Amino acid sequence: MPMRMKLTAITLDCADPLALAAFYQQATGLERHPKSDADFAGLSCADGLFIGFQRVDDYRAPRWPDQTVPQQFHLDFAVEDLDEAEVRLLELGAGMPRHQSGEDRWRVFTDPAGHPFCLVRGSV
Repeated sequence: MPMRMKLTAITLDCADPLALAAFYQQATGLERHPKSDADFAGLSCADGLFIGFQRVDDYRAPRWPDQTVPQQFHLDFAVEDLDEAEVRLLELGAGMPRHQSGEDRWRVFTDPAGHPFCLVRGSV
């Protein structure tokens, strides 16, 4: 029988934790953790999940879909309107790789530190 575990945090490496936390805070509306600083910043979700951003010296951004610097993971966010969300994320500084394989079901973006993440059509 598998051990019962609950995911409580996801932490992303980056060069500037406060800037990356600000990007995701503006994109999601999550609350910034009050002890965020230049080395480690975080956002708190109502369900208890914590998204952290930690400073890494000589950080190298993933290269998606190229694997010279692998993505290692990505986040998925559900949105009701892909077009509306795309406009907002690009305004906030997200990138949008040319390679898009999800057609109208999902879209791939990169955050300002280069981490790929997806928006998927779904209820919020």
